[in-house]
Amino acid sequence: MDHQEDPTVPRRPEDLVELLPAHERLVERTAADELVLVHDLAGEFDAAHAGALAGSHLLASLPHEVVARFDADALVDYRGHRPRITFSGDHYESFAAPEITLYAVDDDGGTPFLLLHGTEPDFAWEQFTAAVLGLVETLGVTRMVMLQAIPMPVPHTRPVTVTAHATRRELIASYPVYWGEMRIPGSAGALLELRAGEAGVDALGVAAHVPHYLASATFPAASLTLLEHLSSLTGLHLPTETLEEAARAVRTDVDEQIARSEENTAVVAQLERQFDDFAAAREGTGLLGDSGQLPSGEEMADQIEAFLAEQDRRPE
Repeated sequence: MDHQEDPTVPRRPEDLVELLPAHERLVERTAADELVLVHDLAGEFDAAHAGALAGSHLLASLPHEVVARFDADALVDYRGHRPRITFSGDHYESFAAPEITLYAVDDDGGTPFLLLHGTEPDFAWEQFTAAVLGLVETLGVTRMVMLQAIPMPVPHTRPVTVTAHATRRELIASYPVYWGEMRIPGSAGALLELRAGEAGVDALGVAAHVPHYLASATFPAASLTLLEHLSSLTGLHLPTETLEEAARAVRTDVDEQIARSEENTAVVAQLERQFDDFAAAREGTGLLGDSGQLPSGEEMADQIEAFLAEQDRRPE
């Protein structure tokens, strides 16, 4: 049956994932140790693709092997996220199918951890979440960490800040609480964290604050910040040199583009003043003042986003 045509067909969670022989080696290595599962599923809650870029960087920099594969064909809406097909001359040559893969990765010190990397599912979130939690039990995962990014009215010229969240406050005790209660669009990663907490599994995450005007671009500084917080929260030793270089290069490029317009330079300066005022009001711990409310930066951000988009449209 074509799951793309009828994604509502009920499936058992275990039918959505294939556990590979590599998981046996992982279990042998980690039987008496803590095992962290990091997830960075790429979707709407990943501004500038910061979480996905962080995961891709880890896979490009550290030794890893595939532990499990999810049935992306049953979980991803191809018409909502059109996969790329290569057309060459007079024929179709290759198809880049979406993937949702669980990797066993060794950090720079040889400590193993898991990375759930790939496309955020469109369908069957509850079954997908149950399947992941099944792997958590099978593999002996002791903690889960989500990496994501959200657009915010912040300037690219200041350090990247984050919002932390967890199933238990003790897991993120050193992080300030910025927000009150609010209803926001959901994500598979958020549901996974919620269900993990209900199952008694410690789960936490950090969301990097990406400037509104770079939310559709690439912003390696946010990915770098996510990995720095991941290291701090888990003790994993993670390479960051390549991301540091990329962050410097992007910063230079954005600075040059902004400097070409007095109007946009003024917009960034206003965002800088807001950021500095909020940071001072919270003694440098974050972005919010005593009111607990963020000002709207949407109009200012739209101006710069339009400006940067115009630069992208110009010929080289």
